[in-house]
Amino acid sequence: LMKALVVGYGSIGQRHARVLEELGFEVAVVSRRPVEHPRRYDFLDTALSGWRPEYVVIASRTSEHFDDLGALVAAGFAGRVLVEKPLFDVVRQLPSHRFSHLAIAYNMRFHPLILKLRDFLGRQEHLIAAHIYVGQYLPEWRPSSDYRSSYSASRNQGGGVLRDLSHEIDYALWLFGGWQQITALGGHFSALEIDSDDVYSLLWSTAQCPAVTVNLNYLDRSVRREILVITDGHSVRVDLIKGHFEIDGKQESFLLERDQAYQAEHNAMISGDLSILCSPEEGMEVMATIAAAEGAARERTWVSR
Repeated sequence: LMKALVVGYGSIGQRHARVLEELGFEVAVVSRRPVEHPRRYDFLDTALSGWRPEYVVIASRTSEHFDDLGALVAAGFAGRVLVEKPLFDVVRQLPSHRFSHLAIAYNMRFHPLILKLRDFLGRQEHLIAAHIYVGQYLPEWRPSSDYRSSYSASRNQGGGVLRDLSHEIDYALWLFGGWQQITALGGHFSALEIDSDDVYSLLWSTAQCPAVTVNLNYLDRSVRREILVITDGHSVRVDLIKGHFEIDGKQESFLLERDQAYQAEHNAMISGDLSILCSPEEGMEVMATIAAAEGAARERTWVSR
């Protein structure tokens, strides 16, 4: 059996550990908290020497990703590494490494409706506009814990919608190409007791699509995750929550397994199929987009390349 190590055992770390175990991995975890797991280590370096994993998933706080990658490099780790999104909390230089594979865990790329949309877009001649929306009320994300103590609530820990919900930024770049000009509005606008941003709206243009909007918030009481794409011949609506794919008013429904995208992502890492996985360069591009959006919002201006 292949050995995997999950670094960080919050909600996403627990999910990765469970999915990997269901896929047949032997899993150990790194957590400073006394969590209930049969193979727990307090520190990453002792886990690497004691467990000797072939696959490491970094699911610690976003602000800790850089140091955790550095610890893997220092230990001479040469296996597969998957880093939870976003890659870092701020734009940083990726450390040089000997990992066999390195990818960023933007698993929405493996969502069957995103893949269906990508296939559809590949057959279209002219994109006109794309509008992406995601909203979910932060206090209801993790009902068993106080939202005010989550990393999402803390700017210093890498929280805020721009980073927390950067899946949308990643797949927008993946589907419609890199931006040429970008502007944004955003910040902490609500009564939520957090110091991170809770609303952001981004607008950019690409060579393939003249108008792309990405709207993110922590406030929508009805969970929504939707995409609208306008081409010169069609309009496509995708509802990622309800599993609907609609072209020109004709709707198909899909039954979505809860862990399907996570399983596909891990399988791609193990098989070495990097065609869909988010590369380190693409992960850095998401960080550059976040930085540009924050700068544009702060200066009330456009950022051009």
